[in-house]
Amino acid sequence: MAYKTPQEASAAAVVAGMRKANLTPPKALVAGFLGGAYIAFGSLVAIAVSSGLDPKTWGTLPTLFTGAVFALGLILVVVAGAELLTGNMAILPIALLRRRITPAQLGVNFGLVLIGNLLGSVFVAYFLAYKTGVVGATADAAGSAGLEHVRAVALATGKGVTETNPQIFFRAVGCNWLVCLAIWMAYSAEDIGGKILAIFFPIMAFVAMGFDHVVANMFFLPLGHFIGTPGLGWDDVTRNLVIAFLGNLVGAAVFVAGIYGYMHLKDTPDEVDATTGGAAARSDGGAPARSGTRR
Repeated sequence: MAYKTPQEASAAAVVAGMRKANLTPPKALVAGFLGGAYIAFGSLVAIAVSSGLDPKTWGTLPTLFTGAVFALGLILVVVAGAELLTGNMAILPIALLRRRITPAQLGVNFGLVLIGNLLGSVFVAYFLAYKTGVVGATADAAGSAGLEHVRAVALATGKGVTETNPQIFFRAVGCNWLVCLAIWMAYSAEDIGGKILAIFFPIMAFVAMGFDHVVANMFFLPLGHFIGTPGLGWDDVTRNLVIAFLGNLVGAAVFVAGIYGYMHLKDTPDEVDATTGGAAARSDGGAPARSGTRR
């Protein structure tokens, strides 16, 4: 199985960051919508497979099942091609550290992809989970819908009501450290099977440990509000998303982009990004980015 070395993967991330920063606003919004929807699909199937599993019988295994199927979301983002804010929190900063993009480009991309992710997540939560009745409006809903209501309420309560602000922040740091490692390792793989395998374990791990992913929470928390989770208001949803955003940004920009950029790209010539990372844009779903002079 062919793969890139860690230095080559870091250079590939720089090239991918350049491509992402140069997306037109309409494409960034549409790709962001897809990214939010794909993560929401993973979140919805995670609710489905873990519903009705009594912890007294199953212990903590439901969290393992939840994480195993949630990985579908990032697999779709990476393999099918979409824009995901949490991944961009590492990919664009490393390109910025290499001075291949500007702070303004980073800010515009983050803003557009955030809006797109939010729209995609809420679309799936409202129309495909709530209005379809897949997740019941009450615990008495017929069949599996009632079980999924109970599970969705439990998740929304934990994230939006129970967790304190410091808990959300540090859970978000750990989450995106692992999410961006999954993306980093996916850049290392040269085939789809390798990418899927690289993504699966870090994603399964962060979900099983109960960490907070801001884009996943764009699905879980609005859905919890739609189905009437007790004590959950839009202020709670907003509070969680803002704090999770900040924690995710630290986990990605500091512990992945910052550290790997320092270890593998500091004091290396400009040509390294072009010669060792040129295939990144193709593996990330786009055309190769130009690697001209530094800005």
